[in-house]
Amino acid sequence: MARYISLFLLILLPVFTLSCAKLSSMNLLGDDGLINESTISAAKKSVTSVSKALEDITPEQEYYIGRAVGANILTKYKIYKKRPEFTAYLNEICRTLTVNSPRPEIYNGYHVAILDTQEINAFATSGGHIFITLGLIKSTDSEDALAAIIAHEVAHILLQHGLKAIKSSRLTQALVSTGALAATVATQNTNLAELTSIFDESVNEIVTTMVNNGYSQSQEYDADENAVLLMAEAGYNPASLIDMLRALERNQPSHSGGFNSTHPSPTKRISSAEKTVNSQKVADTRSYRAARYKAIM
Repeated sequence: MARYISLFLLILLPVFTLSCAKLSSMNLLGDDGLINESTISAAKKSVTSVSKALEDITPEQEYYIGRAVGANILTKYKIYKKRPEFTAYLNEICRTLTVNSPRPEIYNGYHVAILDTQEINAFATSGGHIFITLGLIKSTDSEDALAAIIAHEVAHILLQHGLKAIKSSRLTQALVSTGALAATVATQNTNLAELTSIFDESVNEIVTTMVNNGYSQSQEYDADENAVLLMAEAGYNPASLIDMLRALERNQPSHSGGFNSTHPSPTKRISSAEKTVNSQKVADTRSYRAARYKAIM
């Protein structure tokens, strides 16, 4: 057993140094042949997996990951196409919110689409894809409330919550691969090719799971806080976020699923967001947008 533990530590060492060169310089060939050239090759690949997991994802990769996730979302929901001007209206609000944001321009821009379902929910994928359900839109009573929904989803993108989940999962898979390598060595299993394939599992599945399960509560609170700042910068009344959450609190279905499974309760979000909202001094100009909102709705 002590020998197997030593072997495990010996293989994990390059993971934490992230140096394939060091792995190559070590004398890992034992007299009993327990660790051979094939094992060393697999170990190097595991180190490479961890290294790749820590690399930054480029804006282009971010976009294509998000597009793949969006495609998965659209296998469950249909796009609302009856009123193109309605979708255009939401995209104008999105542009107003993002123009003064920390990332006004991204690889292929921000895009808002409406999902044709009465479910109350919204999703944001990496790369600028925002999906809002018809049910959630119907829960609003002003353009500023719509802006609050969009700003919250934009904040998820700006804070790269999706990418952080991907990186975490990629690193986990890489470490699992390395741990499996140690176990394989200990049992003298020579089928090492399977170990390096663990890291190559579909990123799409990882992100889809993230979208279905929702972000962590702390990430949701951070998104609300940043949404408030985006709204204030664009001239929308940040208090509309609180109004929107109170409306959701009243209208939220009692059954599980949808908004219930992907967001903290509106009560908790209100408590978390109120301090940030109260710190923003923005003139209440909601009445200026009332006619426009009424016409489009």
